[in-house]
Amino acid sequence: MTENELSYKIIGAALEVHKNLGVGLLENAYETALFYELKMLGFNVKQQVSLPLKYKEITIENAYKIDLIVEDKVIVEVKSVLELHPIFYSQVLTYLKQTDLRLGLLINFNSELIKYGTHRIVNKLINE
Repeated sequence: MTENELSYKIIGAALEVHKNLGVGLLENAYETALFYELKMLGFNVKQQVSLPLKYKEITIENAYKIDLIVEDKVIVEVKSVLELHPIFYSQVLTYLKQTDLRLGLLINFNSELIKYGTHRIVNKLINE
């Protein structure tokens, strides 16, 4: 399954979570519910993936944590904020570059409609 096909399924799962939980909860609630939905769809999903960062001659353990990685192809960063700040987009792009993955989804569950809170961030994505 391509990154684009996966993103369609992930967004569908996020819609299901948003429909059932609504707005106003902490990020962890949405992240855990989305993890559950994706697992129920049969996807290989990793939650709270801690990864090291190589800086010059040293390795910084636990430099960052990725909310979800789906099928080792798509990074999902879950937010529950009033407004998405530009730093959140940069955060996902950094994760993509550090993992050499090509597609990330930034999903803000604190949106009236989930489609307004969902954003694709691309790192060298090829049209498939």
